[in-house]
Amino acid sequence: MGAFDVEAPNWGRIPPVKVTGAPQANADGSVVFPTDAGPLRVELLASGARLRLGPGARDYGILLKEPAAQPARIEPCNGGTRIVAEGRTLEIGHEPLSFVLRVHERAVQSSPTDGHFVRRFRLPPFARIDGGWFVSLELGHDTPVYGLGEKWGRLDRRGQLVRSWNHDALGVNAEVSYKNAPFAWSPEGWGVFVHTVAPVVHGVGFAPWSQRAYGLKVDDPSLDLFLFDGANGAHVLGQYTALTGRASVPPLWSLGLILSKAYYRTADEILSVAREVRARGMPCDTITFDGRAWQDTDTRFAFEWDPARYPDPRPVIEQLKALDFRICVWEYPLVSVRNRLFDELAAKGWLLKDARTGEACRYQWDLEPFGKVLTPLPESGLLDFTHPDAYAYWRDRHRDLFELGVDMIKPDFGEQVEPHMVASDGATGDMLHNVYALLYNRCVHEAAAKYAKDGGFLFSRAAWAGSQRYPSQWGGDPQADWGGLAASIRGGLSWGLTGAPYYATDVGGFYGDQRDPVLYVRWAQASVFSAHMRLHGIGAREPWSYGVEAERAANAALELRYRLLPYLWSAVQQASETGLPVQRAMALACPDEPESWAFDHQFFCGDDLLVAPCLDPSGRVRVYLPQGEWRRFPDGRAFDGGRCHELALALDELAVFARSGAEIPLGPAVRHTGELGAGPRVEATWRAA
Repeated sequence: MGAFDVEAPNWGRIPPVKVTGAPQANADGSVVFPTDAGPLRVELLASGARLRLGPGARDYGILLKEPAAQPARIEPCNGGTRIVAEGRTLEIGHEPLSFVLRVHERAVQSSPTDGHFVRRFRLPPFARIDGGWFVSLELGHDTPVYGLGEKWGRLDRRGQLVRSWNHDALGVNAEVSYKNAPFAWSPEGWGVFVHTVAPVVHGVGFAPWSQRAYGLKVDDPSLDLFLFDGANGAHVLGQYTALTGRASVPPLWSLGLILSKAYYRTADEILSVAREVRARGMPCDTITFDGRAWQDTDTRFAFEWDPARYPDPRPVIEQLKALDFRICVWEYPLVSVRNRLFDELAAKGWLLKDARTGEACRYQWDLEPFGKVLTPLPESGLLDFTHPDAYAYWRDRHRDLFELGVDMIKPDFGEQVEPHMVASDGATGDMLHNVYALLYNRCVHEAAAKYAKDGGFLFSRAAWAGSQRYPSQWGGDPQADWGGLAASIRGGLSWGLTGAPYYATDVGGFYGDQRDPVLYVRWAQASVFSAHMRLHGIGAREPWSYGVEAERAANAALELRYRLLPYLWSAVQQASETGLPVQRAMALACPDEPESWAFDHQFFCGDDLLVAPCLDPSGRVRVYLPQGEWRRFPDGRAFDGGRCHELALALDELAVFARSGAEIPLGPAVRHTGELGAGPRVEATWRAA
């Protein structure tokens, strides 16, 4: 076992794992090798291979089901062992333990060819390290790598050091993020997934480790490694989401606009805004009671409406329903020590405990980020979602909200588990921190599936591998500036590249608002082409609050959004069936055109629309159009593919294109989806010709 310093690992002092005996083929298709670090269990699957070392881990339902191993035969090869099944071969080297995975004659992935002056491998292919494992994989000299969750920087992870660890990131300006998953892939036709709830550090061609290897530091006593062999990104995403789950089709109304802010302070304020939306003819489906809008900050969260402002919330809900609004309410999985519910849950053992004292934990908020709007929060306990009774209690407490008329829950936070916290199943700290978001998402989704009129749909912030099957997610708290818009677009594309199909950003930015009407309009225009669309932030986010010209341009974008509902509806159905995201980065949408992959901010919406968001206050846009003939949507102007184009956009113009021959179904201009009846309605078809 070797010590590991992330900043400066001493590779020569980390002994690699070695195979110490003959392999054993089992009736279930697996092959077990004795090693000096314990048994290695290897399986060839219909999607690649699985390698396991160490003890079994707790099952939190990240995998939909255990994949079946294919019947295999074993044979010796070059001082190692070859495992063969259904056109796949996995060659296992013995000293040290290493591998090569092939599909027919194609080499899919292997231990790295990065050699050292005095040893075969510069990085150990497999090594037991303090608290976990290290694994290294091959990277070609210019192999790009995508995925690893919601990240705000360049989509190609090559050269980056990324940690799979959920944070309350307080923005989109650093490596930390709210949604993580230890799953990555390359357009060259491979993917890797570490089935774990523990932190994983990814050195993806990270130069201080190796420019030509992908190293994974897994802080888990159990190593459970999946290798996927899909021919391109779409195939690999299909394999990964078949293993970890796909999202259901969301209700049609969720594709309409969600209006929110932090926060509507009184019933009169939210009703006034709702009436103004309808009076101005602004398209909108859902209005949101954010945290402080319906909860008493000192005593939240206990499923209780603030009695000072909402002694009876029903009349307010009924008035909003009469205006044809759906209702979204906020929650988080913490209970204030100032609420009687804290003591009740603590007495039942339904809150996470402090391992040092055995008592219910009292989470201490960092007060530095709070201000006049985001008022400081009290000490709070965290619900223990590993406790079956606590889980059922939290799920079923949502019943009253849905019966009141609430349509959708916004489960916020979920990143607060600290090292000294322990759950009823014995999990502590690092082994609970990431999966807590998955358990929380699952619980609220089950509540909606059980009690909501239109079934399971929510809007969560934190997520882990598997959370994509509990739709949808939004992108945290971006800074209200052009960098915040750019990073938010990359965050959504990055989450989509990790198998999560639905995403929304805070249109206008969450904090630091400078009342920039151009930024607001461009953010709204970009969000027209995301799976979900929400106006949200500290302060007013209604279009008219940014001035007459901005209101006109933003409302034009919203009208386009609603006219595109038939197209978006088809895209979310496809996402549910295949795992493909609604917003597709160029590396995913154009696997055979690597020239396009570096254009991180443009994307495809569904199969046919290429969107180049405007990220320049002057209206300038530079867009790369792939090979072929293109038409600008909706004016039909022709553009050549295989090159970049420079455009100068008026405030109400967009840079959206479709290949010649594409057909885009369009619906009527409506003010909410209730006007459409049972489903989207096609009124016309726009043809790229």
